Amino acid sequence: MSEPVLVHSAEGVLRITWNDPDRLNGLTGEMLDTVSAALEALDDTIRVVVMTGAGRAFSTGARLDGTLSGTEPMDVANRLVRAVTACPVPVVAAVNGPAAGFGCSISLAADITVAAQSAYFLLPFTNIGLMPDGGSTAIVAASIGRARATAMALLGERLPATDAAAAGLIHACVPDDDLETEVEAIVHRLANGAGVAFRATKEAITAATLGDLDAVLDRERDLQVQLFGTEDFAEGATAFMTKRAPKFVGR
Repeated sequence: MSEPVLVHSAEGVLRITWNDPDRLNGLTGEMLDTVSAALEALDDTIRVVVMTGAGRAFSTGARLDGTLSGTEPMDVANRLVRAVTACPVPVVAAVNGPAAGFGCSISLAADITVAAQSAYFLLPFTNIGLMPDGGSTAIVAASIGRARATAMALLGERLPATDAAAAGLIHACVPDDDLETEVEAIVHRLANGAGVAFRATKEAITAATLGDLDAVLDRERDLQVQLFGTEDFAEGATAFMTKRAPKFVGR
């Protein structure tokens, strides 16, 4: 059985791959902890981090085949967001396919996000009676403004990679066949650039645009935990698993 997350370092590059393509790289707490630990333990040889997904998806987010309750799943997810944004070297997300739910959140938490033309970004939380998390209530708004971020979050509709690039949500959208070449050009430039300057620049921009991220993550956690206990979430999760439209009651 293959590892659900591949972590490999060589020539100053740490490569992280969500590796459960049969489940469209649905995420478990163990997978998130593995990546958080890898980012938190970086040594001085690493100059850049690349995150991507195996198969046809970047990640479709947290799996719904278990029970979500309490703060633990939120704390595990928030640990990874903090690890990505606090990482002392640039983090590049190579979005090879759908990035949904927490998969969307973590792809946008990266410093530079490049997507294949066939990819899309989706915050589907309200479709199952939940709210966006993973810092996305701040990260998306910081990138594309309150109006577009609110619509993306409330309507729960797919945002094609081409539109995400045009809106400034991501760095670039490229033809599918060019994704690896484009990402590797960026990685090469970062791995061979002024690492000390990169670190200072990332720290300053993160502080200026996401200075309240810790408070945002705490607020999302508290509100999401409340939503885990609602009738609407129970209905939304059941409807999702049985592939039918949910019937929300507003409680």
